[in-house]
Amino acid sequence: MTFAAPVETKSIRFRARSFVAFTLTPEAPLSEWLESLDRWIGNSPGYFAGRPVVLNLNTLKPEVGQIEALVAELGLRGIRIYAIELDGSTALQANLPPVLIGAKEATAGLLMQADSKGRPEEAGKPEEAGRAEQGKPEDRQPEAPATLMVKTPIRSGQSVFHAHGDVIVLGSVASGSEIVAAGSIHVYGTLRGRASAGVLGHSAARIFCRKNEAELLSVDGWYCTAEEMEPSLRGKAVQAFLEKDTLRIAPFS
Repeated sequence: MTFAAPVETKSIRFRARSFVAFTLTPEAPLSEWLESLDRWIGNSPGYFAGRPVVLNLNTLKPEVGQIEALVAELGLRGIRIYAIELDGSTALQANLPPVLIGAKEATAGLLMQADSKGRPEEAGKPEEAGRAEQGKPEDRQPEAPATLMVKTPIRSGQSVFHAHGDVIVLGSVASGSEIVAAGSIHVYGTLRGRASAGVLGHSAARIFCRKNEAELLSVDGWYCTAEEMEPSLRGKAVQAFLEKDTLRIAPFS
């Protein structure tokens, strides 16, 4: 008589992870919105390359056939849609990205920093966040706004994303690099790359730099490219801020 050896099975572990994605919100008329998007891409080629992008259709509310055509149009522009945000019970074809339900704005829980090589990395692991939430509510202290200080120059091709608070760069920011911050951005060297402040809706955010050679400056979604800037502001210390829904760039001393 023979006996079969017991088969060892390994349990599958499922863990939740959170990632920050950029959101595109098309508006009618769609043709004009696509033209505006083309101008952005023309001024900042490669901006969407490798970025997770969510397509928010709650403003446009297109038909199912229009959604497929729009996703294809964006794909031709090098924009890969990872998911679609759409309220209601609209059924989409299997060839379209999945529909997100219950999406939230990015918060400090998605805080990212730059490591020694300038790559973004998570500031905290989900397991650590889960343990912190186990404390009693009355024991929790309000989180202070976080400021990320980058002590080394930001090289071409590098990105720094800070989802809560200001970013301070003690060195220069090279052409082809970028800084994205929920708060303000301070560059104490030359800013040659792209800087986007107030990306989560903080309209009071500002951008300061000692020498302006920026490819793009943006505050709360309002932007100005190098081609659109006044020549007198190039090579100068400037600040960028919003005033009555208009991005202003002014000398700063």
